[in-house]
Amino acid sequence: MRLDLRPAFLVAALTSTAAGSLAACSSSEAKPTGGEAAPSTTEAVPAGSTLPVVAEAIVEAVAEAGADAEADAAPAAIADAGADAEADGGSPPVCPPEMLKTGRACVDRWEAHLATKTVDGVVTPWPHYDRPEKGTFYLAMSGAGFYPQAYISRVEAAEACAHAGKRLCSRAEWTRACKGRKGYRYPYGNKGQRGACNTGKLHLLEKFYGRSRGAWTYEVFNDPKLDREPGFLAKSGEYETCGSDEGAFDMVGNLHEWVSDAVGSDIEDVMARDEVERKKQPWKVGNGIFMGGFFSTTLEHGPGCSFTTIAHEPTYHDYSTGFRCCMDAPGVEKKPRKKKR
Repeated sequence: MRLDLRPAFLVAALTSTAAGSLAACSSSEAKPTGGEAAPSTTEAVPAGSTLPVVAEAIVEAVAEAGADAEADAAPAAIADAGADAEADGGSPPVCPPEMLKTGRACVDRWEAHLATKTVDGVVTPWPHYDRPEKGTFYLAMSGAGFYPQAYISRVEAAEACAHAGKRLCSRAEWTRACKGRKGYRYPYGNKGQRGACNTGKLHLLEKFYGRSRGAWTYEVFNDPKLDREPGFLAKSGEYETCGSDEGAFDMVGNLHEWVSDAVGSDIEDVMARDEVERKKQPWKVGNGIFMGGFFSTTLEHGPGCSFTTIAHEPTYHDYSTGFRCCMDAPGVEKKPRKKKR
């Protein structure tokens, strides 16, 4: 008999929510106002995804739980599921259902999308093509079938993860999740396959603004229409072949993903050590790092899971920048760092 290891509050939310209500919590095509979700549609979990889409239920659960629920939701979910599993004679899950355990960390299976939360507890999906606004409380969410959040900086991504009781992944954690158990160069194997991930598409800046890079201003890079253009940004898990053997999707292509590491003075040695085959790129100490490439890149800064961009400060954002979250795996003790001599 297959055990249902989902925490009680998620099961209740899933079983009591009608299809129409689920649709209201899915990807939005219009900016919500007045606390009301914009019209939207819900799609089934893509084939190849072994977990239920739980993000809609999490949205409702967080809204009902009060101002501090986002910080406690993941640990509480694991504790509830663990207690139920032990009562049935099974083993408790190590990570929340939307995450996988890799090494000593839990990593989101899908790129993050955002939901807002007001002071009175109203949670609303945020349009993926809109910039996060200052003074707004955002939760990082993860689930299949959603457009991931673009136009986001590392600073904003880290804050959204923290509000969800998580954090940005380190570069090492991110790379391990991308390569899977067997350490492949791409999520699906060592040899690149055209069309396996959402990569190699026309640069939209050329389509809308021409090839003169002098016309590509920062404002242009943040034009909301870029990630609303059909056939470019994909929903999480839409590329079924772009998944690791552990079930992490879209870590190559779709959107760049911020990690927590900062560029240090030894970055070129680090790139050489990790055998990152890449074109020369300007950098400075303190820059942020994002990984994996997006839908219009191929091998410019390393193939597959090694694709590394180091040219931008942590406050940078454009239509290609996204993220996913990590957390320390519950019950896994951190090894003390050895002091450098």
